[in-house]
Amino acid sequence: MHFKWNYQPPTTSEEKEARALSDKLNMSPVLCQLLIRRGITTESAAKRFFRPQLSDLINPFLMKDMDLAVDRLNDAMGRKERILVYGDYDVDGCTAVALVYKFLLNFYSNIDYYIPDRYDEGYGVSKKGIDYARDTGVKLIIILDCGIKAVKEIAYAKSQGIDFIICDHHVPDEVMPDAVAILNPKRPDDTYPFKHLCGCGVGFKFMQAFAKNNGISFSRLVPLLDFCAVSIAADLVPVIDENRILAYHGLRQLNLNPSVGLKSIIDICGLSNREISMSDIIFKIGPRINASGRMESGKESVDLLVDRDYAHALHQAHHIDKYNEKRKDIDKQMTEEANNIVARLESQRHHSSIVLYDEHWKKGVIGIVASRLTEIYFRPTVVLTRDGDYATGSARSVTGFDIYSAIKSCKDLLVSFGGHTYAVGLTLRWEDIPEFRSRFQHYVEEHIAPEQTEASLHLDALIDFKDITRKLHNDLKRFAPYGPGNTKPLFCTLNVYDYGTSKVVGREQEHIKLELVDSKSSNVVNGIAFGQSASARYIKSKRSFDIAYTIEDNVFKHGDVQLQIEDIRPSKSENEQ
Repeated sequence: MHFKWNYQPPTTSEEKEARALSDKLNMSPVLCQLLIRRGITTESAAKRFFRPQLSDLINPFLMKDMDLAVDRLNDAMGRKERILVYGDYDVDGCTAVALVYKFLLNFYSNIDYYIPDRYDEGYGVSKKGIDYARDTGVKLIIILDCGIKAVKEIAYAKSQGIDFIICDHHVPDEVMPDAVAILNPKRPDDTYPFKHLCGCGVGFKFMQAFAKNNGISFSRLVPLLDFCAVSIAADLVPVIDENRILAYHGLRQLNLNPSVGLKSIIDICGLSNREISMSDIIFKIGPRINASGRMESGKESVDLLVDRDYAHALHQAHHIDKYNEKRKDIDKQMTEEANNIVARLESQRHHSSIVLYDEHWKKGVIGIVASRLTEIYFRPTVVLTRDGDYATGSARSVTGFDIYSAIKSCKDLLVSFGGHTYAVGLTLRWEDIPEFRSRFQHYVEEHIAPEQTEASLHLDALIDFKDITRKLHNDLKRFAPYGPGNTKPLFCTLNVYDYGTSKVVGREQEHIKLELVDSKSSNVVNGIAFGQSASARYIKSKRSFDIAYTIEDNVFKHGDVQLQIEDIRPSKSENEQ
């Protein structure tokens, strides 16, 4: 794949600010330029960025309805009512349920949790779930990571004598459910200063408020921050402001003293005895938590996350690992089928979006397939499967395009939909798919910018190999945790050469292991270029080339630096010859 490289050189003003900040922080001007591009222009702001403090978390009572939510929870406990913690079957929902359930269980025993079955009940609040609550004597349901659109279902619950507290982060409709309290920073009437919490984050804020109201030490919430880090990473919410604080301390908890359930997942996916990053959560921990909800029942993941016995948790972790292996097989097969459909449908190639459907595709995996197709074709993608007379599916977007608004533009065709800017779930009548596809594609054509459908890399800085020192690498680590809003810095070095020892590696000879020099120093730098063996012949031709890369630890040589090369292209001087 050939990327378009986007680089905006620092302005004279930014260079001046960077030099001034460099003197104060004793940090490379290159890294100070990265801070300035992130809006961090003072020494005090840099210190807050590098050392996020839990004391800087926002007062939870600034969130609308928080006082009502805490009062209702206190009343339920005072009256010894049965409480049900109810959540979505994805990572965010499962971690949110685990966090709230585990914390409240410290103070109250008449409490249970519930995860709906993806295949039997579908997304969000179900009548079956409400009936279960009624039949087990529940008077209060705390719902996490869903519920903001469950107007009819919550009205039904109220007729059964059951109250709801909603903790959600998805975009609400004009009409919201008749709940006792709706905690959602995306409410148009909510002035909470930070709008990008995940569902688990909203649940954490609720527990923070409950603790504050009842004189419970905040330190009792700290062991649960590992759940916040997992949900923030897996749900791909911006890792800025309050989310950065929660992710920073959550990762610390995950590395130093994770909950029993998370510890068992860490051990079965090969992350023991190494520092766990947000990337490890996205690619290893999160998919395993998701797997049981995708393949069978999400409740199994919550069972694991709240487990207190390591031996039992490890057994359960191996069980959901098998789900994950099965999920990967189905995912691979469905993605191949979807790719074949795209290749066959000439009409799809000329559109700025993709809408695919197949009645045999597995409901629990179509979101992953939509993500894969978005990554391959760089177009907003909707993937649907059949559920009786209906089509149900997932939509995923490209950077900068609001797919929620695109789906909303077709809402008269939809039975239900919900989500946020980059991911939406939807249901419509099977017979309405052609009309939906036409209108969705027309909306995308009208609103998407051409550059949003290009494979592009946004370079943060242009540097030489002499700039890559141990100190720069150590300072660079302080920019973590990474995620949307704070992506891992991507560097570029021009006119580099093979040192003579680079070689193709991998089971299928698909990667290149590189040893490189540039034209401005004699430093030999190691690198790895995954899936880029097509460039090997050019590299070995002794001609110069440019590389875009991130700077990583060399896991095989402790203390050494390795470049993870994202793209390779011939140097301009070579192209012009």
